[in-house]
Amino acid sequence: MNIKRWLFAIISFTTAIGVSLYIVISTWPRQHAAVSMGVAAHGVLLCIALSELLARGAKVWLSAIAMRIPMSYRLALRASAGGDFGAAITPNKTGAEPARYLIMTEDGMRPAQILLVIYAELFLEMISLALVAVALFFLFRNAGSTLIGVVGAVGLYAIFVLGAGAIAWILSTRYAVGKPPGWASRFGLRGMRWRKVQKALATMRTAIDGIRHMRVGMTVLALLASILHIGLRIAILPAIVYSLGETHVPLAPLVLWPVALMWGSALAPLPGGGGAIEVAFKAALGHSIPARIFGASLVWWRFYTFYLFILLGALAAGGTVLRALRDDDENDANGTGSEDAAPITV
Repeated sequence: MNIKRWLFAIISFTTAIGVSLYIVISTWPRQHAAVSMGVAAHGVLLCIALSELLARGAKVWLSAIAMRIPMSYRLALRASAGGDFGAAITPNKTGAEPARYLIMTEDGMRPAQILLVIYAELFLEMISLALVAVALFFLFRNAGSTLIGVVGAVGLYAIFVLGAGAIAWILSTRYAVGKPPGWASRFGLRGMRWRKVQKALATMRTAIDGIRHMRVGMTVLALLASILHIGLRIAILPAIVYSLGETHVPLAPLVLWPVALMWGSALAPLPGGGGAIEVAFKAALGHSIPARIFGASLVWWRFYTFYLFILLGALAAGGTVLRALRDDDENDANGTGSEDAAPITV
């Protein structure tokens, strides 16, 4: 990344940390002493977080196997961790896919294979997210209309992404070659712009055709790994709250709101959320989590669902990720893009 983007990311992370500190200080009850979490509790949380990363790596690895693409589990795990790092330091998590792409490229995978794996992984993520949303809806159907709305919104988000993919596939069957249709010309999609659209549609069609021919058994295993990773991630906040001694807190808000916060963070335009996630956490859970442990819950939830993965991603593939983002900046400056890959953001 260039200096301006680094400065933007640093300011955003500083703001996020500042907002966290403000929330901790402003919600701290004066009559209570400091709250601490035991070593055993941290060990459990670390195991949950690492298992979640392992499950995501398994999802990518099994997706590749389902499409008969040679890929090691180590590479899948490294790509997942590197994608976390790239997503964290870029707006709207746009650095995730360029980072994964370069990590897989440097390991010898062909561009077409990488695109198939990335699209398949994203497709399974949306399917599993929709299934989890449905399961949570029935599990917490008595939790109140607001919380049920959270599940519904996440489910609609997954359905929207899947529907957008279906529309893109339909368009790719008609407009991947030839001159732009009348409606495209009215939107200014002519010449080089239309050729870029055609290239993206052709890439999408190739990826969806590959997904249609995935082996059923391995696809089911990959889907189960995706569901497992979602389940482990939303288990972190309940584990934190209950380990701090507040076992009477209802489970529903501790499970449902983090689903919306974590997957909705993709819409945050600032790297790391710029404090928006922390503010949303306070607004959503300020009345559910007791004030005595609210600050500690926020800090440790953000650590085990976000900051820890930045550290792991930096250790696993930090140099490769930074090269990917630098190349992406150079392509943007030159008005060019990858000949093989279209940007994918979820």
